[in-house]
Amino acid sequence: MRRRPGGTLGGMTHPYARELGDFLRARRSRLRPGDVGLEPGGRRKVAGLRREELALLAGLSTDYYQRMEQGREVRPSDDVLDALAGALGLDDEERRHLFTLARAARRPMPAPAGHEPERVPDSTRRLLQVMGTPAVVLGKHLDLLAWNPMAEALLGDPADYPPDRLNMLLLMFEPSMTDDGRCADWEQQALDYIGMMRTAVATDPTHPRATAIVGELSIRSAEFRRLWSRHDVRERVSGTKTFRIPEVGDIVLDWDTYPLPGNPGPVMLAFTAEPGTPDADRLQLLATLHASRTSR
Repeated sequence: MRRRPGGTLGGMTHPYARELGDFLRARRSRLRPGDVGLEPGGRRKVAGLRREELALLAGLSTDYYQRMEQGREVRPSDDVLDALAGALGLDDEERRHLFTLARAARRPMPAPAGHEPERVPDSTRRLLQVMGTPAVVLGKHLDLLAWNPMAEALLGDPADYPPDRLNMLLLMFEPSMTDDGRCADWEQQALDYIGMMRTAVATDPTHPRATAIVGELSIRSAEFRRLWSRHDVRERVSGTKTFRIPEVGDIVLDWDTYPLPGNPGPVMLAFTAEPGTPDADRLQLLATLHASRTSR
C-alpha cells in the first residue's frame, strides 16, 4: 500500500511519530529563552521556546522541525537527534527515549500485535514468599501481578480490589489518595509511576492496556492530565516513602525497582529499612500484627 503524505498510512498517523512529536513539544515548552542564552524579546504567546528558536539552536529548518512535532513524514538521522537532544538539554534517560521513539518512527506502521497475558514465574513467586521485606511484582503497565505477605501488611489486601483495578497508577489517583489529606510526597510518587508508564508506552503506543489506563485517567483526573503532559520518562526508579500506619506509627522505607526478564518485562519493587533502626522495628511489628490477624 502506498504511504500517504503527512506520515500516515491508510489515513492513520504513525503512533511512534505522534509520540515523538508530543515528547518534543513537551520538552520545548519547559525551556525558557534565558536557559539557552536567548533574549526573551517582547510579549510571548507560547510557554517555553518558539519552534523557530529551537530549530535554530539545533541547526534545522523551522519547517522540518515543525513537521517532526506534528508527527508528519520525517525520518530524522541520528545526527539530527543528537542536535535536538543537545538543544533541548535532555538527560541520558530522556535522550534514550528520544532515540527509541525516532528509530521506531522510521519503520513502517506496525501491524496490530497480539498481547499475551503477563505471567509471573513460579520461581519468582517462591522468591517473594521467602523475602523478609515487602515486595511486589509489577507488569510493564504497572499492573500488580504478585505480592508477598509483608507487602499486604504494608499496602493493604489486594483482594479488596477487582483484578482490573490492581494497577499502581490507577490506585495513585483514587480519591482517597488525591484528596487534601494525601502524603506530602504524593506528586513525586505519581510522577515516578507516570514516567515508568511513559517508558512502557514508548515500546508499544497502541497497547490496549496502556490505552485503557491512560484514557480513563485522562478523562477523570485533571491532575493526571497535567502530570502526563510533562512527558517525563523513568526506566528504573528508586526513592524513599513514608507510610503512615496508625497501628505502629510512621515507617520510612527505601524502595527500589529490579527488572525481571522481558523487554520491557515486569519489575520487582521492594521496600527496605536500614537494619537496627526504629523503622526496621516498626516494619517487623507490622508484619507480626498482620501474621497474627491472618492466622485467626
